[in-house]
Amino acid sequence: MDCPKELDLLIRARYPIIYLRTSEESRACNLIANIARAEKKSLVEWSSTEGLRKIEDFQTGAVGEFKPASSSANDPTCQPLAALEAILQDGGRAIYLMKDIHSYMDDRTVIRKIRDLYASLKRSYKTIVILAPCKKIPLDLEKEIYFLDMPLPDLEQLKKLLHDTAETLKGDPRLRIEMTAPVLDRMANAALGLTLEEAERVFFKAVIRDAKLAGDEVRYVREEKRQIVEKSGLLEYYDSPEDLGSVGGLELLKSWLKRRARAFEPAARDYGLPPPKGLLLLGVQGCGKSLAAKAVSGSWGFPLLRLDLSRIFGSLIGSSEENMRRALDMAESVSPAVLWVDEIEKTFSGIESSGMSDAGTTARVFGSFITWLQENTSLVFCVATANSIERLPPEMLRKGRFDDIFFVDLPSPKERTEIARIHLVKRKRDPAKFDLARLAAQSEGFSGAEIEQAIISAMYDAFDGNREVAQPDILQAMQSAVPLSVTMREDIERVRQWAKDRARPASPR
Repeated sequence: MDCPKELDLLIRARYPIIYLRTSEESRACNLIANIARAEKKSLVEWSSTEGLRKIEDFQTGAVGEFKPASSSANDPTCQPLAALEAILQDGGRAIYLMKDIHSYMDDRTVIRKIRDLYASLKRSYKTIVILAPCKKIPLDLEKEIYFLDMPLPDLEQLKKLLHDTAETLKGDPRLRIEMTAPVLDRMANAALGLTLEEAERVFFKAVIRDAKLAGDEVRYVREEKRQIVEKSGLLEYYDSPEDLGSVGGLELLKSWLKRRARAFEPAARDYGLPPPKGLLLLGVQGCGKSLAAKAVSGSWGFPLLRLDLSRIFGSLIGSSEENMRRALDMAESVSPAVLWVDEIEKTFSGIESSGMSDAGTTARVFGSFITWLQENTSLVFCVATANSIERLPPEMLRKGRFDDIFFVDLPSPKERTEIARIHLVKRKRDPAKFDLARLAAQSEGFSGAEIEQAIISAMYDAFDGNREVAQPDILQAMQSAVPLSVTMREDIERVRQWAKDRARPASPR
């Protein structure tokens, strides 16, 4: 939807109250000022600190008496009820931009006043536009208020901003700006998901740090996006050092991922392909599901965002659903990105009883999440992992939620050899000094995590003995360990039987 056109249409159609959700207050004000100018209406702003202030008068004649007071503290229209009454009494053509009124939507008197005002506005040429960074519409006002989301800047707007920023800085004798078309494209594409103010800040920083913008300019955009994610408190931002080479085995899964590495490029859209949505990785604990999520991020060069579902659930009614929406919006704002949801079944296993246990909160949050999975067209690739298949809601397994479902089993002898080699190299040991085939045979039934832990345990023992770790140390550590495949043999066999005809194997059978 074209937000400026839609907003202009609503105002011309005399919709009395419009709720515009956006964190870009300045951009929204400029947009509404342009509409007021085109419609020859006055533009009046309200805030709880400044009261009502006429910004521009685009019509012939005066509208009301909204003049700056000598002191904002003495201006009675700083109070929402007084401001709404002043709007009610005004008889002109105007757009009233209310910046803080959503903070008073819990006040029953304010809600009643807005409902009274709605009836009067329907017969006038006045429109109230509520600006707010979050959606907070009381049930009493849902029928009176039209809700509209203002999208973030598109690629062309960001290119124009970058060009204007470079032009502004050309007057600085200390800088020699060299803005080429490829650099402009890279910076603008990297900044998709930022507000205009955020993009402007990072563009200024990038140009001042490196006027030639020679190859490393996207790093500054990533730093800005990390700040945005960390401030939200809903997602964790990782720069993953892993890549697909860090994953032992899982050749079918790695092949699937490699074939989709270029699918996020504009050429894929021109070819007719939608961006990949994501994967659901099921299987045995410790066999590389979480590592695979990190490796996707490192291999594709995308930031890794971990969605901790425990952070989503709040104590206030409706806050959990709003937190989920904010988290998913945040992921889209820093796209392209990999969204990692670990052990997803632990949170969503109880949706059937959600109506009795938590008034339906878990079910609503789950519904928001799977709807996003279904409808997502952004460059956010979701990797969800699960250990217990029986606890997964059937809706999550339906085609269209994820691109594919992979089953990650215990590693084969060849894969155990590769896993042992990877972990020896990771700990600065030469694999050629070890009999990897013997280690693979000794670790039959071990998961990748258990092989890693055996090597670490052997190194602890060797370090305590003031000697270099050797083959017997690792063999001894493996012999003394009881793998999960023994303690949970029945559970693992049940998972294998379920996945046999319902999921793709991550490794050749």
